[in-house]
Amino acid sequence: MSENKENKPQLTYPCVWIYKIIGVDESAMKSAVGKIIQDRSCSITFSRQSEKGKYFCLNVEVTVESESHRQTIYESLKSHRAIKIVL
Repeated sequence: MSENKENKPQLTYPCVWIYKIIGVDESAMKSAVGKIIQDRSCSITFSRQSEKGKYFCLNVEVTVESESHRQTIYESLKSHRAIKIVL
């Protein structure tokens, strides 16, 4: 990965990308990821929980084939009702 003049990283595809997702129902978030990623291999790991236990953060690691593929997954995760925030 190198950086251009605008300090935006230049990625070489395919590459592994990690999305951080935040929501209130860990099981529903995992189910959403399964529906979005479908038959692609991915890893979902617990990251953290809010102090009062209301929010959960998961890491979703998946190989993305291109910038448009990476953005499509991001938008799909972002628009799912079980997922409140995608980083």
